[in-house]
Amino acid sequence: MPSVANIKSISYLKSHAAQISEELEMNGAPFFITQNGEASMVIESVKQFQEKEALIAALRVMALGEKDRTQGKGISVADSRAQLAAARQRRK
Repeated sequence: MPSVANIKSISYLKSHAAQISEELEMNGAPFFITQNGEASMVIESVKQFQEKEALIAALRVMALGEKDRTQGKGISVADSRAQLAAARQRRK
């Protein structure tokens, strides 16, 4: 749940953009911006954005793997280990 201190109006954003940027860098908590009393946008640091995007990408890969598994695609653990062992032997 957002901190009450991090809910700001759009006029606050306009007049305190540099301060918001500094606070994002220091504590990383996102800002929730309101317009006419309604939630309008969320501002987060680049680091938070990149971490979230990486997590989403990893979840997509996992979902694709699970889809393949349920459709009977893929290989067993034993076959996978055998392939890894063979690959290691080829590198030696």
